[in-house]
Amino acid sequence: MEEENITTVTEFIILGFPEYPELQILLFLLFLLVYLIIIMGNLTIITVTCLDPRLHTPMYFFLSNLSFLDISSTSLTLPKLMDIFLRKSQRISIKDCLTQMYLFMVLTYIEFFLLTAMAYDRYVAICHPLRYAIIINERVSVLMATGCWIFAFFVPVAHTVLISHFSYCGSNKINHFFCDILALLTLSCSTTEFVDGMSLIFGTIVALPCFMITLTSYVYIISAILRIRSTEGRRKAFSTCSSHLTVVILYYGSILCLYMRPTSMQSVDQNKLFALLYNVLIPILNPLIYSLKNREVKRALRKVFNRI
Repeated sequence: MEEENITTVTEFIILGFPEYPELQILLFLLFLLVYLIIIMGNLTIITVTCLDPRLHTPMYFFLSNLSFLDISSTSLTLPKLMDIFLRKSQRISIKDCLTQMYLFMVLTYIEFFLLTAMAYDRYVAICHPLRYAIIINERVSVLMATGCWIFAFFVPVAHTVLISHFSYCGSNKINHFFCDILALLTLSCSTTEFVDGMSLIFGTIVALPCFMITLTSYVYIISAILRIRSTEGRRKAFSTCSSHLTVVILYYGSILCLYMRPTSMQSVDQNKLFALLYNVLIPILNPLIYSLKNREVKRALRKVFNRI
């Protein structure tokens, strides 16, 4: 009886975008420009919220956390992708790949929690304006943001530990631009049903409540705005939450397209496209949305630029 020839995988090869071999340098320059725009845009939001005393409120404190999160998430994936474009450095150890996967999941959960906290903040501001300073004070906002960051680091631990014990004995090529959990499950020759079930459970008990709280908050917010008699009053009330609502729609839309589509409708190219939407487009748009739609941020930006 012949022994089956099985090669154990010790590292992965991240393919990136091999469909365009002649455009690798151009893609490197494009993503470098995008990365710099993301860093500068989100650092600008953090800077103006720190320098302008009028922005020292819970709403802008959460916004600074969101900007720092956008910088962190893109810094986790884009530098490696640019290295692939420039130097063809596609190899990554299993340990580093699992670390990238774990941190990406952590940052994803942090964004779930932060957007939920921001939705609750807007709900209190519009539906209970007289009690806002009591309910969402500085101490409460710091505790909420700290809880978002700390709790998110524990949520993906079970996934990461289980996947770290998987066997990879076939292809080691990840047809993606980072170590996404779906890509690793596809390459594994171990049984993945338990991890699939656990992902569904965690999505039900963590992500779904965040979505429901956010949705419920905006149902109450919109109802409260519609009860305002003056047109100017409705406009002012809606302007305080329109930026966050836009970000929520973009974020949940990209997450649903990336992870919640039926398997029969998924393809590698589509997964990479939606992952780019989440990793690149949203961190670029967030500073623009909050600066263009918010008069207080625009006023603070003009003040900073005038000082310069």
